[in-house]
Amino acid sequence: MKKIIFISLIMVTFGITIGVLLVSNYDGSVENVFAFENPKIGAENPPSNPSNLLIELDRAYTDVSMAVLPSVVSISVEAKIDNRNNIPRELFEFFGRPNPSDGNKEERRALAGGSGVIITSDGYIVTNAHVVENAYDDGIEVELSSKSYQAKLIGIDKATDLAIVKIDAVGLKPVHFANIDDVKIGNIVLAVGNPFSLDQTVTSGIISAKGRGNIGMSRREAFNVSYYLQTDAAINSGNSGGGLFDIYGNLVGINTAIASQTGSFVGYGFAIPVDLVKSIAADIIEDGDVDRGLIGVNIKNFDDTSAKGFGLENSDGVYIAGVGEDSGGEKAGLKEGDIILEVDGEKVKSSNELQSMIVLRRAGDKVELTIWRNEKKINKTVTLQAINDEFAENREENKEPELDSPVNFEDFGFEVEPLTDEIKKSLDIEHGVIVTNVKRYGIASDRGLFKGGVIYKVNKENVNTPKQLEEILSSKEVGEVVIIKVKYKNSNNFVAIEIPSKDG
Repeated sequence: MKKIIFISLIMVTFGITIGVLLVSNYDGSVENVFAFENPKIGAENPPSNPSNLLIELDRAYTDVSMAVLPSVVSISVEAKIDNRNNIPRELFEFFGRPNPSDGNKEERRALAGGSGVIITSDGYIVTNAHVVENAYDDGIEVELSSKSYQAKLIGIDKATDLAIVKIDAVGLKPVHFANIDDVKIGNIVLAVGNPFSLDQTVTSGIISAKGRGNIGMSRREAFNVSYYLQTDAAINSGNSGGGLFDIYGNLVGINTAIASQTGSFVGYGFAIPVDLVKSIAADIIEDGDVDRGLIGVNIKNFDDTSAKGFGLENSDGVYIAGVGEDSGGEKAGLKEGDIILEVDGEKVKSSNELQSMIVLRRAGDKVELTIWRNEKKINKTVTLQAINDEFAENREENKEPELDSPVNFEDFGFEVEPLTDEIKKSLDIEHGVIVTNVKRYGIASDRGLFKGGVIYKVNKENVNTPKQLEEILSSKEVGEVVIIKVKYKNSNNFVAIEIPSKDG
């Protein structure tokens, strides 16, 4: 019994001792009653003292992001998918799923999405045409500040990949549009998107190029307008329709494409410039459609070698490869072979730039074109015609060709033969010679001449027979550039070739 009492006294004494120790270190916090001091983690001070300039830049990025985020929305779309699309059977068998094209020919619904930018306080939103073009009437939903709105599709312009949707809301924060002339290569920009799976995203970069065209977009609409701002700010597919903003928070473009074979960002992306956005958006909001005007010509860029053949100092300008019958261009007196140098006094450097100028105008507008013809500048006033007017390539009345033997132009690397009645009919042409062979890596091949084309003119002289073509080319001096007009089944083209020396 005494032993038990002794042990009890020891335990009580130990408990009192522990209690005294804890109380002596108690700081009034319940959490610290049983706390022990831990070793210190992390340094006391940050390792760097950034300059005021860097601090201000950091603050500027934050300020711009916070200012524009309320104007960028998420768009989710319930779209029509045609099961008859050619989907590889192996893809579905790999995942153990039936091919939806097997036995089911009905269209089905699928979810897609992108981003959009508010452009009016009462709910008009601009996005990409490819985001909403296949949506059901009730299939567009806009997410804004944790609130969802059913959206109505107002109009689409596939040529510029722009669309306008409308939500029933007021008091929204629209973007402020930049002046495209103030947008310079090297400007800092933020790409802002709101993909439904990631919420809001902001990436930064610079404007790395203006007026980019022929970027390999999958769209193949007639009268496509390809004139983009290029940026190294990361743009991914869910950001389609989002905004590209400058450091003032001005909208400089609508993000539309990335240069990638995988669908993921690999270094640079593209945005539709703000002047195009404003023009197309205003048209669609006004009447649901784009009142686009056309000159009515087929156009083509050319290089310095071609410029030499045209008698120009450089390759600025756009070559007219064909003029539409009854088009505004034909009525104004434009001709195949003319070169457009200026539009309303503004110089034109490429076909993409010409497209971007004309798309800002409407059917019925008049444009003053400065043309290079016969090594002289002339002016032509063209009344733009509506895009829905049908244009056909003009035909020339020419004398009937006389048939003769094929000719092999070994120095140039191509062969020609006389036209047959069948070729004339299939290509809708009355004179010329058919290119039957083009030597690989030869001069003609390098300059863009292809088998199957019909050479119908060299410089200003019609070509009727292979012999005549031989006489024309042999009469030229070494180093002189000739412009060879070529017709293919679906297009006209030209090839500029510099006359080679006989010894190569």
